[in-house]
Amino acid sequence: MTPPFELLWAIIGVLLTIGGTFLPAFVADPIWFWQQRGVQVYSLGVTFQIGAVLFVGCMGGKSAAIISQIAYLAMGLTFFPVFSEGGGLDYLNQPTFGYLLGFIPGGWVCGFLALKSPPKLELLSWSCLWGLGAIHTVGIAYLIFGYFNSIFDLTITLGEAIYQYSLAPLPGQFGVVCAIAVLSYILRGLMLY
Repeated sequence: MTPPFELLWAIIGVLLTIGGTFLPAFVADPIWFWQQRGVQVYSLGVTFQIGAVLFVGCMGGKSAAIISQIAYLAMGLTFFPVFSEGGGLDYLNQPTFGYLLGFIPGGWVCGFLALKSPPKLELLSWSCLWGLGAIHTVGIAYLIFGYFNSIFDLTITLGEAIYQYSLAPLPGQFGVVCAIAVLSYILRGLMLY
């Protein structure tokens, strides 16, 4: 990809990540139930933040994903309220900061795998899953490091923290991954790359 194209996707990635931080993810009933009981929507219990990271990886590639997430973290750590609970250097002491750090390798892995060959739904799904895995790996590593070095003010055990921040959101994040893979597949087909 050309550098201007990657820069455009990096800018889009920052904006989508900021917006996705505050946009909860929902799923609707299948269309065949709409006649009987109307349109019912259900919360997935997560936001589209991780979806934005993976979407930029699928569409813009690894460089665009890395640039966008470094810019996002820099904005949040320099007191712009782009994180879910504000911003600032105090976020380094939050147990969720490791997951934000994981956006960088997660976006890189997703972008690297997604643009290795022409778009196939399976390839885009796998690239998103590997990116999600990288995010959670870094997040759990940061949780372990912070827990044993008393960086966090946790009132729960390490196992409970891993469950709360990694395992509990996974079903909703899998739903977001499916949506991002399908959306990326459709858009890459329309954009002919």
